[in-house]
This record gives sequence, structure tokens and C-alpha cells, in this order.
Amino acid sequence: MIGLVAPSGPMAPDRIDAGIENLEAWGFEVRAGKHLYDRHPRLSYLAGFDQERAADLQATWTDPDVSAVWCARGGYGAQRMIDLLDFDALRAAGPKHLIGFSDITALHTRIGRELDQVTIHGPVGTGTQLADAPSAEALRSLILRQPGPGATLLTGKPLVPGSATGRLIGGNLALIAGDLGIEPAPDEPSVVIIEDVGESGYRLDRMLTSLRRAGWFESVTGVVLGDFTEADDDDLVAAVLADRLADLGVPVLQRAVFGHGDCNLALPLGAVVDLDAAAGTVRLAA
Repeated sequence: MIGLVAPSGPMAPDRIDAGIENLEAWGFEVRAGKHLYDRHPRLSYLAGFDQERAADLQATWTDPDVSAVWCARGGYGAQRMIDLLDFDALRAAGPKHLIGFSDITALHTRIGRELDQVTIHGPVGTGTQLADAPSAEALRSLILRQPGPGATLLTGKPLVPGSATGRLIGGNLALIAGDLGIEPAPDEPSVVIIEDVGESGYRLDRMLTSLRRAGWFESVTGVVLGDFTEADDDDLVAAVLADRLADLGVPVLQRAVFGHGDCNLALPLGAVVDLDAAAGTVRLAA
């Protein structure tokens, strides 16, 4: 059973209904969170009050009938409710799929660390990306079939050639940078995925520079860049990414298909992967 929750921003009721119908068409039974349709009465960018969003995620995760907790959308709000979760209770309920991206990066990072489990960076439950066949197939594969060692997760173009192995981490750059000083930096060999939406070049520069100054990349063995959609200047964004990442001394793969574009290939955060930037591949490690 899928539990659908809204830990961040709200969605129009008809979009939620359509998302539930779509998941049911995939063959899943869907259980909606109690506050899934809520909207904060004053802060309209939040799907209800922090305590209620946290309670929904908590109740859904600890529901013995639920095997996957799917976030309805991103937006903003996960950072406001995450410290209200009882991680001992989540841990006792056993590992479950956590699915989402963008603002859900905050949950991937914290739940992955607290519960020491793999989570799924992929389309949200009410998004249009689920209509994209490659996105849907990649997500189904991770939920239902759990691809084995050597399976290709991503392809892209080399920015800095080389190969690396590490635990797959990351997600939305603004959320990674926003948790600087709150979430610990990687402390083991890690391959980091990075994407973002609607950010100008100088803001991306600021976030990456902050991470560099904090030593966040010290254990990073490779970088994979996804989509940077709705940017004000695509050429400037490409120049910033090269300027801030190409001299880290690690392989960097660019133009991988994940993030806020039409196609958002699902990725198992927390799994160990092999990055071969020259070959343009990210694969599950043997």
C-alpha cells in the first residue's frame, strides 16, 4: 500500500485526486494522509500546520499496512516539520520507501541518516513527471523490482572524466545548502547528485561556494549534475557549475536526466554506485 502525504507545499484538490487515480491505475492501493488536502490559513505555501504535516508522515510511516510513503509535492516546508518527527518510532516501524524530490531532499537526508536506509529520489505523487514513460519505468523498477548490481541508473556527458565509487547522496542544491551546519557533511566516500530549479547563476555560485568553504565536499568522490531548469541564463549556469566543481579533483558527470525537467529518473539515495564520467554512466555497484 502507498501512503500519500504532503510534508511541504499544498496541491489543488483536483490534482491530488488525479494523482491518486494515477497511482491506483499503476495497481497500487493508496491511503491518503489525514491532512493531505490541507492548506495553511495564513502561510498559503504550506500544506497545513507543521505539527499536522509531521503527524501525517509519522502516522503513515508507522502504519503497518503501508510499504511506501510518497510525497505529494515539493515546494517548501519539510525543514519546518522534520524536527517534529519521532525517529525512534520510524525506525521501529522498519524500512519503507520514501519517494519524492526537490524540497523532499531534506527528508531524504535526515531519514536516510537516522534510519540508515535507502530512499528514492524521484517524481512526487501528484506531478506530471509520472506521465513520462522513462520516469515511470525507473520508479516502478526501484519500487517493485529493486535492480541488481551493474544496473544503469543514469547516463550523461563528462565535465571532468574519471571514475569513482561512493554512496549516492544529495538532491536539490538549495536544500543541501540550506541544511549546511544542521545536517553533517558526508563522512564516507560519496557520489553526490545535484539539481535545482529557478535559480540564477550567482545564487548557484553562492550555494556551491558555501559548501566548498565548509568543507562539505571533502569526502565526495564524484558529482552528478542533473537539470537546472527555469534558469535566467543557461550558459551562465553551465559556467558556474564548471567553475565551482571542475577543480574539486573528482569526476563530474553533467546533463544527467533527473530533477525538475519533464523526465526525472528515480535514484536510490543511500545505495553504493559506480560513476564513470568518461563513459557517461552511473551504475549500482557490485
